Parts: sequence; structure tokens; C-alpha cells
Amino acid sequence: MSKTLVISGGSSGIGLAIVKLFITSGFKVYNLDVAPSNIGEYIYCDVTDHSAVQNVISEITKNNHIDACIANAGKHVSSNIENTSDELFTDIFNLNVKGAFSLIQAIVPSMKQHGGSIIVIGSDQSSIAKANSCAYNMSKHALASLAKTTAIDYAQFNIRANVICAGTIETPLYHNAIDKYCEKSGADKEQVHNEESALQPLGRIGQPADVAEMALFLASEKATFITGAMLPVDGGYTTQ
Repeated sequence: MSKTLVISGGSSGIGLAIVKLFITSGFKVYNLDVAPSNIGEYIYCDVTDHSAVQNVISEITKNNHIDACIANAGKHVSSNIENTSDELFTDIFNLNVKGAFSLIQAIVPSMKQHGGSIIVIGSDQSSIAKANSCAYNMSKHALASLAKTTAIDYAQFNIRANVICAGTIETPLYHNAIDKYCEKSGADKEQVHNEESALQPLGRIGQPADVAEMALFLASEKATFITGAMLPVDGGYTTQ
């Protein structure tokens, strides 16, 4: 009998890599996203809408036990505290934090029956600070807290919760951020990309598949004694 994964934001980048890997590993995958996808079981869902998330999960759990849940939907923004408007702050927290909160809250009641693995896609900024990253950095720290508190509260039900602290990963979000920087600064994109690669001890930008492999491990029977952990997939960046 195949296992079931529910993931938010599985239509591109890290999320898409996770969807593909889990499907090839025998999982039935439900992808909750606002962007369409023809890979896996796609369901339109804006995870900033708490009621919508609750309704979608209610429908899924009528016929499926959810073995793994991955809260991945999110966005990046560059801004220090002076340049972070109330609207921008709310927007980032609604998607990055509230979206994950709503998904996990909806899934836990069903998962309590059989146990399972909850995985939050965090960031190297779940544990460190970076310049010009006020609201985004705060949101990623909040996701680490969400995983840890969930791990403590639901260990008695054999529910494990962990956060993957992804470093600089080559995704559409990465390219969008680089493009915006180059547009403002006039820098050469290839040069910026090479400079970013050089900042990583392993000398390269991470790939979505690097994160997907960690997610699959955390959802597997090989990780049954791992919970409440912050697991870096960052090429050694945060060890510096």
C-alpha cells in the first residue's frame, strides 16, 4: 500500500523536486498550490486562507491516511526594518508562517491516529541573520519554532516534526532575487551567481534535489528517531 504525502507549494522549485522524488519513491502526492501542475494530485489551494486549507485536508483525509506533510509554500523578500511596510510584513507572515501553521494544524488530527512525519522547509535563516532580510528572516525563525513545538507536543502520537534549513538553492525564487538585485545595481548576473557559489564551502549553489533527498529521508523509516531537529542543507554555509 502506497504512502501519502501532502505538500504545499509543490508546483515549482524545491517543492516540485520533492513531488517528483516522492512519486518515484511510491508515494501518492497531493500538491496544494495556487500555481497549476500536472505532476501528482494537484489541488488549487491558497494556504493563506485558513478555512480553505482545513476544507482541502478534510476532503483528502476522507479516503487517505496522511503519512507525511511538507510545509513548503513561501516567498522571499529583501528589506530591512525601515523599508518593511505593515503590508509587506503581513504578506510574508501570512504565506511563510500562517500557511505552514494552517496546513500542520489541519493534518495533525488525522496523523494522530497512525503517526507520521511533518517537515517544514525552513532556511539557513532559520538560525542565522542576513543583511536586508528583516521580515523574511523572522518568518524562517518562526518556522523553526513551529517544527520544534510540534515535535514536543505530538511525540506521544509518534508524530515527528523537523525543519530542513535550506541554504542557497537554485530555484525560480533564487533567480528572481538575483534578477532584482542586478536590475537595481547594474551587476552582471553570471558574476553574481559565481560570487554566490564561492560563498558556499562546497563551492556551488544547492539544487532542489538536494533538499528533496533530505525530505525523503525524514519521511522514511530510517528517520524514526529524529524529531525537533534543524537539519542544514546549505553546503556548509552556516558552519562558517
